[in-house]
Amino acid sequence: MSIKAIGNSSEREAVESILDGNREALIETVRGLSEDDARRRLVASLTTPISLIKHAAAAERIWFQRFWAGLEESECDGYSRRDEGTFAVTDDETLAGVIAEFERASRRSREIASRFDLDDTIEIPREGTVSMRRTLLLMIQEFARHAGHSDILREQIDKPVQ
Repeated sequence: MSIKAIGNSSEREAVESILDGNREALIETVRGLSEDDARRRLVASLTTPISLIKHAAAAERIWFQRFWAGLEESECDGYSRRDEGTFAVTDDETLAGVIAEFERASRRSREIASRFDLDDTIEIPREGTVSMRRTLLLMIQEFARHAGHSDILREQIDKPVQ
């Protein structure tokens, strides 16, 4: 959706469109990377291009499957704990597979979010009362931040400082 079209849409359509744009922007930062480059650690943390996508999939599950749908961890379609395990990528996982995992989690998040109005709220430990609006905005912020991180990593991979 273009900026002009967002201006003519409902608040819900605009927020969801921006969120989807940030999801896609994050994926675009890793497209075309080799498996080795996707796993390159260029910073002291566990942050790698592939781990950012893995983390984003976990964030989708935590916020939408666990919090909003009320699913137990065992009922989620992947890792859904709020810890550093969200960045864990196993040796047998591929970049394409992790992207597909994020896309599946995003589709499920959209379906779960569609059941709620923007003003609907839930209680979340450590967060308090959270509306669907705030959740969607938090996801926009989360994915925009990580797309920026991944963009910087991609720049370091593609054009290392000499």
